[in-house]
Amino acid sequence: MANSAYQPAYELIGGAPALRQLVNRFYELMDELPEAYMVRKIHPESLVGSAQSLFEFLSGWFGGPPLYSNKKGHPRLRMRHAPYSVGPIERDEWMLCMRLALTEQVEDAGLRDALIETFQKMADHMVNTDGSPNCSHHSHAHA
Repeated sequence: MANSAYQPAYELIGGAPALRQLVNRFYELMDELPEAYMVRKIHPESLVGSAQSLFEFLSGWFGGPPLYSNKKGHPRLRMRHAPYSVGPIERDEWMLCMRLALTEQVEDAGLRDALIETFQKMADHMVNTDGSPNCSHHSHAHA
């Protein structure tokens, strides 16, 4: 390993404790920021389960233990989010929370910028509606 320049993001951010802190801060921001109202309302009242799922997913996605896949199989993010109305507003609010959490939690600017870019691509991929009132998706994750 000493000859390898590659280190997974999981290790670079500080492993499970730092990842847990990032996820917790992300959901705290979603809960606190008025600017995150629309994305917050498509989540259940309690964010505990959402935080656990995101932690498990990011663990594997960042190159750490594949906790989510071991528990639930392939993530299939678009399919799992299909019941929820994810438009440009929800995407942008989600990214606001993630960008702020990363800015607070990840000191390495290069790593932070790379993660923001990767999250932006994933968030863009999750959009399943243009946000118009005629959308047939559910408005609440717990509905």
